Amino acid sequence: MLVTPRAAWLRAPPAHVGPLKIARQKHHRGRYMSSTLIACPECDLLQRSVPVVSDRVARCRRCLRVLYGPANDDLDRPLAFTLSAGILFIVANAFPIVGLELQGQSSAATLFGTAQALWQNQMKLLAGLVFFTTIVVPAIQLAAMAYVLVLLRFEHVPHFMPLALRAIQAVRPWGMVEVFILGLLVSLVKLAGMATVVPGTGLWSFGGLLLMIAAAVASFDPRAMWSKQKFTA
Repeated sequence: MLVTPRAAWLRAPPAHVGPLKIARQKHHRGRYMSSTLIACPECDLLQRSVPVVSDRVARCRRCLRVLYGPANDDLDRPLAFTLSAGILFIVANAFPIVGLELQGQSSAATLFGTAQALWQNQMKLLAGLVFFTTIVVPAIQLAAMAYVLVLLRFEHVPHFMPLALRAIQAVRPWGMVEVFILGLLVSLVKLAGMATVVPGTGLWSFGGLLLMIAAAVASFDPRAMWSKQKFTA
């Protein structure tokens, strides 16, 4: 098998890196400073994380992939976005998403009612997918972010913060509220010629929820949260 020099370079394990763990370095005054190892998502090189200034980013020494930017210690902004998203999430699930009026008859459906209707019409797999990706995942994500941010805002390190941060990273790819909203809008356009479509409060709340979740995720810096976690030897 022919291996190019670049491939051999990328596959070569670095000699100076040990196991992925918290390394404790003794400070020159007798105190201890903790430095973490970070794995490059592109080439898996382990390297120590270093602080960066506001206009710089940290890159991988091997493949030059951007690893992270300056740590954002601001808690008020992500907390405000998270709490706003939580309120909109409750409203979006409590009120009807859309209503239809046809020949004097009207009907309305909530998000949970949509999943329930799919289940009753023998589309159980689709119903479970809708329920999981549009209700369970956003609930876990918002609850975990609120749990971490609220306690840190009051200067308390959450006991289950490592579990909460890992849960946020694990469920993030499964959040598909925007896909559901896009599919719903396409369906409403097609139904507009057959019935009167009345957008409900839940639909507008979902629109605001998408913006608030995007803003909360963008302002939420897991590295800054991890740095507040007190590791023990």
